[in-house]
This record gives sequence, structure tokens and C-alpha cells, in this order.
Amino acid sequence: MVMKVGGSSPRRSPVIVIAHLAPKQRSELPSARCVSMAHPLPLPIWDRRAGKRVEEWMDDHAPTYESKPQRSLTQWLESQPLYDWLVAAYQNTRRSARQIGPFIRKNRIDMSEFEPSDYQSFAEFFDRRFRRGVRTFPDIPGELGAFAEARYFGWESVVPDQEFPIKGRSLNAARILGGPERAEPFANGPALLARLSPVDYHHVHYPDDGLTLEQDCLGHRLWTVNWHALQNKDDILFRNERRLNILETRNFGRLAFVEVGALSVGRIVQVHSLDTSFTRGEEKSVFRFGGSAVIVFGQEGAWRPSDDLLAYTQEGVETLVRLGETIAVSC
Repeated sequence: MVMKVGGSSPRRSPVIVIAHLAPKQRSELPSARCVSMAHPLPLPIWDRRAGKRVEEWMDDHAPTYESKPQRSLTQWLESQPLYDWLVAAYQNTRRSARQIGPFIRKNRIDMSEFEPSDYQSFAEFFDRRFRRGVRTFPDIPGELGAFAEARYFGWESVVPDQEFPIKGRSLNAARILGGPERAEPFANGPALLARLSPVDYHHVHYPDDGLTLEQDCLGHRLWTVNWHALQNKDDILFRNERRLNILETRNFGRLAFVEVGALSVGRIVQVHSLDTSFTRGEEKSVFRFGGSAVIVFGQEGAWRPSDDLLAYTQEGVETLVRLGETIAVSC
């Protein structure tokens, strides 16, 4: 079965983007031979709620599914911050609101789950919020709820020689977090990788009560973050723009919480003040238009991803999880 997701999204001419690139950036453009070898692929998904396996494919936004991003001219251009700026400028215009109806119908988005609003632009629609009570977090302290409505991979421990579905090098904590000192508390610990599609709710929530100990901003590019792409370009997660928070939580120890911008998402907005404590289920941040990802590293022995996440990860299949559903348990 194929679950087609996606909708009309604005494009900007590659010529416009190239014209504004610095000489060094132009020299990095893929060759004509490489461009001809671009190869987008659908992604296998286990839909936990529906209890079935589907394939995710966005027929009008193939770069999201590019498996060889370094060989795709479109992917290379869309990973540039300038392209993100152009997309954002259009998405905030009233003209862009014409896309909303077709997008909802094509992707079968249940708008009864969201707060009613008269959206004045596609950007406003993209930032839509769930109605109160539509999603809830676990009442059991030792259950970690999904911090995003997304497709998840999970590992009890990421080993350096791991090859599938994501190479260990791609999940190198020291490089993702910006240094070995930050990564040291998370050595041999569990990890989660959540990928958000453009059709998803793009607000991120805190999975537990706690405090923010440290924060930083890293990277600047916006490559796609699907696992096929990570297989072929394993430096994406430490080159893309990302926001890092080190969280001290009540029930799961210390977490490295990393929000990663992807295609057309170069704006990660922190909603909750980093200087004040947070509570389980409280809104943390929001991604602007496009796809994106969140990586969470934990301390060894503190918690373990849910059995279905672990099992499907071994098969190279992401698990589609709704916001607040249990994705890990404390040890």
C-alpha cells in the first residue's frame, strides 16, 4: 500500500538561487553526471495506530525522498539557507493561502483535530495547533511520551560500526552536539530519531518535567533527513542547522535534545523560555514550513525505546507515532 503525502508547495527558480550564490558555493554544485543519478525513493512506515505498514511518498516534492542528495541539483539548491528564505517569504503572503484547501484534501488532514482559524497564509496553516485534549501524554511517570507527531527510529545504544538503517557515523553524538565533552554523558546510551513530514503538526513538546541546563545553535545547511539520504551522505545531521538543548528531566535523567532543520526549514523557534522549568507535554518549540527532525540522546541505563520502535528500526522501517504516545520507558 502506498500512503501518498504532500501537497502543492511553492518553488523558486533554481536560476534565481544560483545567481545569489557566492563563487565558493557555485563551485560545490553537483556535476551534470551526478545530477542525472539523483534517485528519490519512497519510505516504508509502520503506522502504529492503524496497525499496518505503508509507503510514504510525496509526489510533488520528490527532493524530500532523495536517496542520493549529493547527486541532486534540486536537493543541493533547496539545502541552501537562501532558498529557505525565498520559500518563507512566499509562504507568508496571502497568495499562498490558495494552497491550503488542496493540501488538506490531498493529504486527508482531519481539521476537526485542530483549533479553528481563518488562515491568512500557508505559513499560518502550517503552524496550526491541536485542539486541547486531542493529544495527551502518559500519566505513568516512567513512560516517555512522543515529543513530536512523527516517524521514529530507536536504539538502545548506537554503536560506531552500525551500518543499517542509519550508519553509526551519522549518529555520532560528539559531532551532532558540537564536541566530545557534551557527548560524554550520553556514551553508550539510548537514542531516538524522529522525522517530521510537511503534512505533520510541527510543534514540539517536552516529554517530561525538568530544566534546561544548556543551549546552543549549530550548523547552517538544510539537507533532507530521510534515512536513505543518511546512508549516502552521512554528515547531514552534523551539517544541518540545529538547536541543541541539554535537559535535566524528572524521570529519564539527562537528555540531549536536538532539533534539526531540513528541506525548507531553517527557522526553529523556541516558544518556552529556556530560563524557566518545563512540565510534561508543555509546548517547547515550533518548526516553520517544510520537513524536519529531532534527535534525542539519553544516558546509559536511564531508559529504553519501545519494543516496536526497536524492532522496526532493525528492519529499516520508521514507526509513525502520534504526539504523546509512549515511545520509551525508564529502566
